[in-house]
Amino acid sequence: MQKGEIMGLCTVMHKVLFVAVMVFSNVLLSSNGIGLNDTARPKVVKIGVLLNFNTTVGKVAKVAIEAAVEDVNSNDAILGETKLNVTMQDTENSGFLGMLDALGMMDGETVAMIGPQTSATAHVVSQIAAEIQIPMLSFGATDPTLSSLQYPFFVRTTQNDLFQMEAIAEIIDYYGWRDVTAIYVDDDHGRNGIAALGDRLAERRCRISHKAPISTSLSSENIHNELKTANSESSRIFVLLAYADRGLEVFRAAQDIGMTGSGYVWLVTDWLASTFDTNSSISPEAIGGVQGAIALRMHTPDSQQKTKFVSGWSKLTRDKMVNDTGLNTYGLYAYDTVWLLAYGIDAFFKQGGTISFSQDPKVTEQHGGKLGVDEVRIFNEGDLLLHSILQVNTTGVAGPIKFDSDRNLIHPAYEVMNVNGTGFKRIGYWSNYSGLSIVPPETLYTKPPNRSSQELDSVIWPGQTKQKPRGWVFPENGRQLRIAVPNNVIYQQLVSLKGADPSGYCIDVFQAALNSLPYPVPYKLHAFGDGINKPKISELLQLIEAGVYDAAVGDLAITNNRTRIVDFTQPYVESGLVVVASVQKLNSNSLAFLRPFTPMMWLVTGIFFLVVGVVVWILEHRVNDDFRGPPKRQIATIIWFSFSTLFFSQRENTISTLGRFVLLIWLFVVLIINSSYTASLTSILTVQQLTSPIKGIDSLISSKDPIGYQQGSFTGDYLVNELGIHKSRLVSLKMPEDFAKALKDGPHKGGVAAVVDERAYVELFLSNQCEFSIVGREFTKNGWGFAFPKDSPFAVDLSTAILTLSENGDLQRIHDKWLMRSACSSQGAKLDVDRLDLRSFWGLYLMCGIACLLALFIYFLKMVRQFSRHSSSELDSAGRSSTSARLQTFLSFVDEKEQEVKRRSKRRQLEMASNRNESMDNYSSKRRHIESPPYGSPQAGNEA
Repeated sequence: MQKGEIMGLCTVMHKVLFVAVMVFSNVLLSSNGIGLNDTARPKVVKIGVLLNFNTTVGKVAKVAIEAAVEDVNSNDAILGETKLNVTMQDTENSGFLGMLDALGMMDGETVAMIGPQTSATAHVVSQIAAEIQIPMLSFGATDPTLSSLQYPFFVRTTQNDLFQMEAIAEIIDYYGWRDVTAIYVDDDHGRNGIAALGDRLAERRCRISHKAPISTSLSSENIHNELKTANSESSRIFVLLAYADRGLEVFRAAQDIGMTGSGYVWLVTDWLASTFDTNSSISPEAIGGVQGAIALRMHTPDSQQKTKFVSGWSKLTRDKMVNDTGLNTYGLYAYDTVWLLAYGIDAFFKQGGTISFSQDPKVTEQHGGKLGVDEVRIFNEGDLLLHSILQVNTTGVAGPIKFDSDRNLIHPAYEVMNVNGTGFKRIGYWSNYSGLSIVPPETLYTKPPNRSSQELDSVIWPGQTKQKPRGWVFPENGRQLRIAVPNNVIYQQLVSLKGADPSGYCIDVFQAALNSLPYPVPYKLHAFGDGINKPKISELLQLIEAGVYDAAVGDLAITNNRTRIVDFTQPYVESGLVVVASVQKLNSNSLAFLRPFTPMMWLVTGIFFLVVGVVVWILEHRVNDDFRGPPKRQIATIIWFSFSTLFFSQRENTISTLGRFVLLIWLFVVLIINSSYTASLTSILTVQQLTSPIKGIDSLISSKDPIGYQQGSFTGDYLVNELGIHKSRLVSLKMPEDFAKALKDGPHKGGVAAVVDERAYVELFLSNQCEFSIVGREFTKNGWGFAFPKDSPFAVDLSTAILTLSENGDLQRIHDKWLMRSACSSQGAKLDVDRLDLRSFWGLYLMCGIACLLALFIYFLKMVRQFSRHSSSELDSAGRSSTSARLQTFLSFVDEKEQEVKRRSKRRQLEMASNRNESMDNYSSKRRHIESPPYGSPQAGNEA
């Protein structure tokens, strides 16, 4: 062979050999579970774990992680021949040591980290993980500020504290509390958790009234000092955010101070449930200190996986030589974290990911071996592994493993527990889907979300009581409530600050309400105002909002604008705006008898008298001789009969059933009208009547006359802003004497046409001013109440006390003592009140009208039936079948007396019967004649 041919043959042989090797390699890879798109997987993947070994959560998580690694490595279906190699480091609850341990794991081989266990360490280590692009999966760092934006490589594999704080806020709102005291460990986890709680409470108009931060060292002295300070505040609702290992120390200190008895409420985050679940040897003293507390526990739905893992936990702890260590929810999430990472790594390899590292140029350039961090390497495909982890969708022992758009596990839920005896009693659940419920969240996920029906089971509160604590007391710091009292110089009956002790109606009501409370209230009254001018209530309320005063007592009208600044109690005086004007005595005249009814009432009543007369005439005309005769006589009968029913003296008798029915209804209407007229006329003629050109607020607005109002009240702003009255028409009046002079002078002599003020003031003004009166109706509805800062629990209790005073009659007795009216104040413009209008009687007239229409309809049907029976033959015989002829015949039939119609009909029937008999006789005789044979015929002979 030639040299060229030999070289060509070698080339072909090389190509064939290359193809064969590639085919064999693909077959081999496929048999090992590696597809064509997979790269060669390493035998070992290195994982780092940061834990606090000697903590309640850490020792459980360590056993769970080791068990999960063994289960993953023994399951070839997930990673094939690749195994997880886990390196654990004890951070000893130190952020600095956690950082050093994390740097030690960044050796160019570790692809992911599990942990750290605490949020404080996670804040430090997450920055390192983001720099070298290694995913960090934490089952214990619940701080809500560990966000994906600031820490992109941090993945929380447990519940976010954001949801736990929302659950606590919803419990507080469910029981109706408003102020809480937050006790927390002063680190990133505690501060950020309490900040999230404050935001959630603000959404429900609740608040954290006091914060008690405890140092991370949890020294006894620090705990006692903070608790004593918290106990001196008014709130008795305590939210404790701590760690599982040291939280019971706070309860021991609280028990020593006496803060765990009746009247106190303790809401505890999930650390208490973890402590009880893990440690079976808690002392009775420690358990006694937490009796009645409400605690949360992360909810993990029941499943076969969970049951199997829980049942094997005792064996695991024995094998790991950590006996007497129970399983808490963090252990479940730690176990699932390993499986989540394994699924993510498997997906990472299936997407063609490779494990390779490169040196961080920033570390090399800036530090160059000075800090010993030259070995720190960047994971080149860390983004792909992170993405693969976040896309995992499976189910673990703790429930579904799937992340939402905010990288939180889906379906966050908690169990609401009540410490009772030596353990917990579950009183309900909380889920982000439906809020508080006694039904497990898994059941509610299949139904539409419904937060309108929140529910929890009964609770045994601290002190072994089932009665819900009030949640607050007066502070024990000795400070009295600063109660502002407007220095009202106008009406001393309401508030009087003359002398040593304030007095007046408002003061007596306030003191009576305080005396009915089940607890003492230390307070001191402070005068507000110079005693010369009426103080501006708006300024007083702003001082309450600013905290200068704790409350205000006096003639404080409850308006819409004011409720935006403060909270008012239940009104103890109903006091809307009314119009006061000069009135004159209305003398009687010759037409006084017409006053009881309005013109429209007279008109409608007269029309109905005539209508009823016509209806009765129609119904009686054919059967009653009293309603027959010449047309003039019939018209006179209708008029006489209808109006004589007013005195029940009608001479004509009613015979028909329908006529009697209509007359019965009408006589009932007449009885009511007659009685009302008599009563109204008696009142008009015997009671002094007053009249005024101003009839109410509407006529006052339409006029151009000046209007007076009390200086310093809200009335002026209301007239301008709400009713659109020009400000130039308003005249500010200071004293009652100014009111009287302005009304007497009138608008033409520099006075006012009327005064607009609150009814309570007006009644006092009219008590000795008989020449003035309230005209028209009250055109606003408000009242007076006591003012307190927003969301003050004391306002609620005082409202209940005012209602009690109203129910037992004490409020009325206080009113009669100070505000007893004289004869003048009860007078008013009686003309508009006593006149009766159509609105009071339209139901009677409607009933009478329906009765008339119904009777006429039945009568018409009866006439048509009789006409068709008695007159159709006459029309046919006469050949009058046209419509006009039939209508004319029908009208004649209706006008005809019924007895005549019946007599004529009977006579016609007899004639028809007689004619019918004659016809039958003629027909019979003809038939006999035809059938008889002639005489002498054979047939006749045979018969003979």
